[in-house]
Amino acid sequence: MGRAEARWGVLFAMPAILGFVIFTIGPMVASFIFSLTDWTVGATPNFIGLGNYQAMADDPLFWKSLGVTTYYTLAAVPIALVVGFVVAMLVNAGWRRQSMWRTIYYLPTLVPAVASAVLWIWIFNPDSGLFNSILRALGLPTSNWIYSESTAIPSLIIMSTWGFGNAMVIFLAGLQGVPRHLYEAVALDGGGAWAKFRHVTLPFMTPVIFYNLVTGVIGTFQVFNQAYIMTSGGPNNSTLFYIYYLYTQAFTDSQMGYASALAWVLFLIVLIITALLFRNARSWVYYEAGGAR
Repeated sequence: MGRAEARWGVLFAMPAILGFVIFTIGPMVASFIFSLTDWTVGATPNFIGLGNYQAMADDPLFWKSLGVTTYYTLAAVPIALVVGFVVAMLVNAGWRRQSMWRTIYYLPTLVPAVASAVLWIWIFNPDSGLFNSILRALGLPTSNWIYSESTAIPSLIIMSTWGFGNAMVIFLAGLQGVPRHLYEAVALDGGGAWAKFRHVTLPFMTPVIFYNLVTGVIGTFQVFNQAYIMTSGGPNNSTLFYIYYLYTQAFTDSQMGYASALAWVLFLIVLIITALLFRNARSWVYYEAGGAR
């Protein structure tokens, strides 16, 4: 490629490059600088070094928000993966009107976050909500759902499972890429449905499972809408997700310096978890070209 073509290439890429530098790299650098100050909105920032990071060690709400988010992640991600995988296999099994079922299962992911939260507030209503109405009709004990400290997070986990459509579609695409002749080979050897799943489907689906696992973990560490719209972090901080706590520090308490430090700690946490997942994937993720790696 000649120099003229290279210059034209850079010129046409410049809007994207400038956008990335101005709207991504710039704010990241600024937030890191702010994290080293005691800046509050309307005041002059003073450099305090690692003071904000040291303050986190003595901040009970920091540890509470980290614990709540971790609990939610450890429960919501596996459930969403299992439900999405099972439904994808059922849809891929040759159901009639397969396209219709795909659409039905994927539709919840298209509902705007605010509308979804409002809908689930009604579903979880202890007096007139859908869930408690069904439980009463069956003669079963009702629950306070998101209005009780003990059931708030489990309720939000149920809500998150409703949006398994994204994972299902990706699983479905992976299932349709599994070579059919391998199933025939297992059948010729006398293997049944379990053998086909164990020795063909599961190994070939491990890269897709890994992808959904990584994106699911990153997504659950950024949960915000549920706490902001539905619970305000309550009751008794039982739904104080990390991002919601960061938001309150920045825009309710105006502690921009401390909020910036929280953001960088979250970045490091997600980075470390992602790196560990990639390292662990070598032992169980199978790639057709080179086995597990």
